[in-house]
Amino acid sequence: MAEQKKGGNARGARRSSGMPQCGGRVNTARLAIALGPALGYVLGMEHIPSTETTEAQAARPGRKRYADVPLAEKLAVITAWLEEHKAERIVSLNLTEQGGFTDVLLVLTASSMRHAQSLADGVAALCHERNYEYLRVEGYEAGQWILVDLNDIVINIFLEPVRELFRLEALWGQPPARAAGEAVPAAPATGCGGESPA
Repeated sequence: MAEQKKGGNARGARRSSGMPQCGGRVNTARLAIALGPALGYVLGMEHIPSTETTEAQAARPGRKRYADVPLAEKLAVITAWLEEHKAERIVSLNLTEQGGFTDVLLVLTASSMRHAQSLADGVAALCHERNYEYLRVEGYEAGQWILVDLNDIVINIFLEPVRELFRLEALWGQPPARAAGEAVPAAPATGCGGESPA
């Protein structure tokens, strides 16, 4: 019989699966101990229908309740705060008819990475102060494109080159923002097959 090297991948040798094993069998007791907290979390996350009314759920101690502010008012407060803190080219896109992930998409430009991070921090503080729902922030460390998710409003804070690269306004079917009084160019008229009419 040929000797097998320890830890080698000799033919016929059993590979380690990373599971706690005892004599070649999976040690279920150790596995249960290791996965217990994770399984408890998953089971706790399952949707179990409740018989409580929404008022009773909201009145429970420890349950966080957010301010009941109309979307237009919340958007006006956040936009005014952003303008006050030197955010540039703020564009609001109404997505209530287009998608289910948010109602309003705010797109704006920051002058630097530090400015973008400062705007994201300020929006978080404003939400805490006004008790607005604040879910998460993405892209904060890189600072090129910071996304702040407020559930019904998603704020995209861009540096100018990144905003020009992704052009979210065009992606969501909105014309690019124009300065006041700037004329919108007319599209050239074309006939069938792309020829100009005579």
